[in-house]
Amino acid sequence: MLACGQEFEAGHRPLGETRVLTVLLIVHSLMAVALLGAITHQTVGVWWPAKKRTGSFVSSLRSVPSMTYTNAVIVLFILTMIVGSIIYTEYRVSIRVTLQDYRMYVPEGAFELKEHVASIALGLLPAYWYYWRQSLSQDRATTRAMVTTLVACIVWYNFLVGHVVNNIRGFGS
Repeated sequence: MLACGQEFEAGHRPLGETRVLTVLLIVHSLMAVALLGAITHQTVGVWWPAKKRTGSFVSSLRSVPSMTYTNAVIVLFILTMIVGSIIYTEYRVSIRVTLQDYRMYVPEGAFELKEHVASIALGLLPAYWYYWRQSLSQDRATTRAMVTTLVACIVWYNFLVGHVVNNIRGFGS
């Protein structure tokens, strides 16, 4: 703990706090991987559905009932975003400063964009839910596929950018 009047130096955190942030980053990453798998599975199933399962890996990937992933995607997205917002302070205080010191403006800008597209996807979740909860008739199929693809692209972008920025200067380094 910092004594009253003692200044906080960026990047120097107590060991217990660093461990908590590291655990939260791992949890955030695991949820992001689960979200990535669910939304990718659903996107492939909506754009390239299989008529019957033949036993091949690709056929198995395509033949899942895509509607079953809707609630999992929504819950995983919200939980991943909540945990990400908790560890976001560490990024702002220490990691972003390092990126600026080393003039790494592209990764910094990509991460800044990540925040904005995540907010767009959060705003799209009600529409995503609505179009998947409607009957799976063909009149809504294109809209459903487009909304699902947009959410999938945002999830992939956020995952890749978060992974790259963490590899540049990760927690606790």
